[in-house]
Amino acid sequence: MSIRIPPHVALTIALLLSAILGVFSISAADAGQSQFYEVRIYSTKSEGQQKQINEYWQSAAVPAYNRLGIQPIGVFTELQASPTNRIFVLIPCDSLEIFQEIPSKLASDSEYQKAAAGYLSAVKTNANYERFESSLLVAFDGMKHLVVPSSEKKPGLFELRTYLSPSEGKGLNKVEMFNRGEIQLMKDVGLGPVFYGRTLIGAQMPCLTYMLSAENMEAHKKHWQGFSASPIWKKMSSDPQYQDNVSGIISVMLKSTSASQL
Repeated sequence: MSIRIPPHVALTIALLLSAILGVFSISAADAGQSQFYEVRIYSTKSEGQQKQINEYWQSAAVPAYNRLGIQPIGVFTELQASPTNRIFVLIPCDSLEIFQEIPSKLASDSEYQKAAAGYLSAVKTNANYERFESSLLVAFDGMKHLVVPSSEKKPGLFELRTYLSPSEGKGLNKVEMFNRGEIQLMKDVGLGPVFYGRTLIGAQMPCLTYMLSAENMEAHKKHWQGFSASPIWKKMSSDPQYQDNVSGIISVMLKSTSASQL
């Protein structure tokens, strides 16, 4: 036997279900999923190549990625000018599904294809770059999403730091150390964290990479001094459970290019 539900009752039930699902949706959004980051590094041999890479990201790639809902895109170069300066690109994605769809969606984006035509068809006698390498990272639980530096600070300097660990276990131990206090301390002393990521695919694994920001070098050094002098850091760094989890540190000082949204 079928049961007939009056239209006004059906509408009420539908609205109620919608409200309930909306609550669950908001809760899931509030809980937050860790972002994934691609960090791309272009090696160059001339200022001309650096200009070509930057123009490609500024006029073709960044607008196309933004149309896919991927933003902000960070495009940086090394702080001191040189014909061999590398170009660093930071691409945040909310899921691996979004990340894997990028190539096919760019291929079907006519606006992108038109804007990037010259770059994509470059010949070896006029190459855009020497090579580029790419790493895929997942954000730490302690900071699951990229943070755009405050516009009031107007960061003129970014530091990209990579910590190498002697083993997978020690690498996870260092990530735990960040989650349990280092991230918050860096925020408290003004180091301006932008992102933290554990490398899933890339070079020199196991390793993690993070980015800090500052108005200038003087302010950045002052913030690091505050971090080193903190009783919180001194306690954590002497804690036996966190010993020997870093075997090497690679630091690169960067500045935004005109293509960057950071």
